[in-house]
Amino acid sequence: MDSKSRSYMAVAIVAGAIFALGLGVRQSQALFIGPINSSTGIGYASISFAFAVGQLMWGIAMPVAGALADRYSARIVMVIGALLVSLATMLTPLAHSTAALVVLIGLFAAIGAGAMGPGLIMSALARWVPEAKRSVATGIVNAGGSFGQFTVIPLAGLFIGLTGWQPAMVIMGVISLAAIPAILWVTQSAPVSAVAPAKAGAQSSLKDAVSTAFRDPSFLLLTAGFFTCGFHVAFIATHLPGVVALCGLPTAVSAWSLALIGLFNIFGSLWVGKFVTGRRMKTTLAGIYFARALIILVFFFSPKTTLTFLLFAAAIGFSYLSTVPPTIGLVIKFFGPRYVATLFGMVMLSHQIGGFLGAYLGGKAFEATGSYDWMWFADIALCLFAAAIHLPIREAKPVALAAAAT
Repeated sequence: MDSKSRSYMAVAIVAGAIFALGLGVRQSQALFIGPINSSTGIGYASISFAFAVGQLMWGIAMPVAGALADRYSARIVMVIGALLVSLATMLTPLAHSTAALVVLIGLFAAIGAGAMGPGLIMSALARWVPEAKRSVATGIVNAGGSFGQFTVIPLAGLFIGLTGWQPAMVIMGVISLAAIPAILWVTQSAPVSAVAPAKAGAQSSLKDAVSTAFRDPSFLLLTAGFFTCGFHVAFIATHLPGVVALCGLPTAVSAWSLALIGLFNIFGSLWVGKFVTGRRMKTTLAGIYFARALIILVFFFSPKTTLTFLLFAAAIGFSYLSTVPPTIGLVIKFFGPRYVATLFGMVMLSHQIGGFLGAYLGGKAFEATGSYDWMWFADIALCLFAAAIHLPIREAKPVALAAAAT
């Protein structure tokens, strides 16, 4: 491996560490839903609403933060985001009303996470990584987020058991501050030789880029498909502990299931980052969504034992966020890397609108019916829908990219 390859790899790994801390701390919040409800009596649906607002605000924050980063400085935006995540997490134990939870979890933590989300991370990374290696680097970053989920969520569960949920949240807030030095390193100026050249025909301004994207049917189809990913990722991340409890299984099954999702998404992210190099990304995305539909269908009709949950977590984890590298890859392929933070942020907004509905409707469904059955069927239907609408996307054959990568 030459020195430039080592440089790309180092930046991708550190960028993955940022995503690991941001995603891990944020996803670990699902473990606190039960303790928050028991301590405050706010109600499961109200707490789910705060988490649902967080899903939506995370999506809204990303294109706004991306535009600010593209116009001013990714470094400043991302550092502020890390501080917001830390502060909101540490203050959540003081929240004793729905409004307070909405402000802390739904607004501050979500906006902070959006400001250090994958769009901004990949925007910073794109300055270091040439096009031929970008899919692999994106897979590494995405795997880093999954590694954070695999390590941080069980750590949060351990802290809850050792210290109680309130001190555990404070500890998680402190841990999230470790993202700041990584942000400062990744957002330093890239060497001139490493800066990716501008894409031919790329838009000269942010306004032109956004306008062009909204007129592009392929971009709109990609954005619509990502709605599905947000819906079921948020539903599973928020309500899988509730599904486990409904089946009479111990809390440890929830923690390990969420952790296994993160672990196997590491493998899925690394695999898809390598797999899409030289291949059609739209076909890969269609296959991932179709596979998810089959996985959920098998899980729904299987007996709900500890082994079933762990196998489901491993299977769904392999495809869980493996949609991100090819989705970012298509955005960059369509429009170039210059405004990827904003444009991918727009795609993520659709993802998080789905996330809002997945998190909120999961709580409403449980309160109304005492089960999550109809949510699982909605997941299956949406996965099939997403698989179908990716096929008409117009994507050039990646012949040149494949040749450059060899």
